[in-house]
Amino acid sequence: MTGVLERRFALAERGTSARTEVLAGFTTFLTMAYIVLVNPAILGQAGMPVAGVAAATCFAAAFASILMGLSANVPLALAPGMGLNAYFSFTVVQQMGVPWPVALGCVFLSGIAFLILTLTGVRQLIVAVIPTHLFAAVAGGIGLFIGFIGLRNAGIIVANPATLVALGDLTQPGAILALFGLALIGALSVWNVRGAMLIGIVATTAVAWIAGQVVMKPEPYSLSALTGTAFKLDLPGVFGLTGSHGLGLLEILFVFLFVDLFDNLGTLVAVTKRAGLMDAAGKIPGLNRILVTDAVATVVGSMAGTSTVTSYVESAAGVQAGGRTGLTAVVTGVLFLATMFVAPYAQLVPLAATAPALIVVGGLMLLPVTEVAWEDPLAAIPAFLTVAMIPLTFSIANGLAFGIVAHAVLKLLRGTATRGDWFLFLLAALFVIRFAWMGGAA
Repeated sequence: MTGVLERRFALAERGTSARTEVLAGFTTFLTMAYIVLVNPAILGQAGMPVAGVAAATCFAAAFASILMGLSANVPLALAPGMGLNAYFSFTVVQQMGVPWPVALGCVFLSGIAFLILTLTGVRQLIVAVIPTHLFAAVAGGIGLFIGFIGLRNAGIIVANPATLVALGDLTQPGAILALFGLALIGALSVWNVRGAMLIGIVATTAVAWIAGQVVMKPEPYSLSALTGTAFKLDLPGVFGLTGSHGLGLLEILFVFLFVDLFDNLGTLVAVTKRAGLMDAAGKIPGLNRILVTDAVATVVGSMAGTSTVTSYVESAAGVQAGGRTGLTAVVTGVLFLATMFVAPYAQLVPLAATAPALIVVGGLMLLPVTEVAWEDPLAAIPAFLTVAMIPLTFSIANGLAFGIVAHAVLKLLRGTATRGDWFLFLLAALFVIRFAWMGGAA
């Protein structure tokens, strides 16, 4: 078995082992498992059957992660994306009045659009025009983003009407558990203990159970629940949208397409860079296979009955645990597949247990920002905007958009723009139009 895995995933070539990859896969899964509970809760508010969405979430994450591991051999796990599921439920269905089967049809068509853009080379062209200092900035910005999510999940940072965010009550059980986990993972990491992330998550979960901080409320559930959402998408209804749905079909497709495209690219850059898979020229080996897998995952996910499937920034936790190949993603996918049988029990691992791993990974992902030439304003200003806007707007796409627009404007003002930069300026113009569109919609 070891020989088969070695040949299939080139473990030795990437300086890893089957044991390390399995541990990394478990780590990634534990940091992502919350989606099994959160996604059904959000899409359930759109009128979708909660049990069906839970099964669809597990199936989509399993299919996408396994396919990514086998076809692209990268430690990148996928699942229905946060943010896009909220847009699906609260904006498309509740505000615009679009029935959820029609909304699923829109997700399906956006996946087809992703696939066409990939096969025609447009997505690869977008990656090619992003300057290397923005790649580094995206990785750092996502690090802050992941760390912020972890601090919020732990209750260490809370919302504040006066200052937007503030320090939470550190005497609360969730915060105490998270700080315990953070100290444990930190100690194990500085002692170079393999599997520090996984050990920290499991130990914190055990302490949470002993302290009575885990409340189980499993709902009635079986695999047959998948029939409640599978193949329920309404494509004829998509083409029957009228003006009563705001900007209708074009608006919905544009948002699904745009956000997934740039969130995915940002995550892809950050994770592959952290894993040491990006070459010296800033190129990502097997990029086309990665992007095709992402597009296919969205199409299959919509047919199963869930919103857009995308790459997860939590994959960085598995990379930090040593994951370097697609075997990490396959292990994560297999665990999601197993979770299909017991989806409601994903709440066994509380957010306070996974939060420390996200905080540690977030800090370690700041390393690439040292590659930015901070003494050069042409690199420093776009890089700073990218790093800052990703966590502050809670959107990888927004951070990348600010960085690309700033880079294009400064390059034009400096007088160093060439005809070969035409796609960069086209991309920047589209971002400006998007921001104007969002402002008008607000």
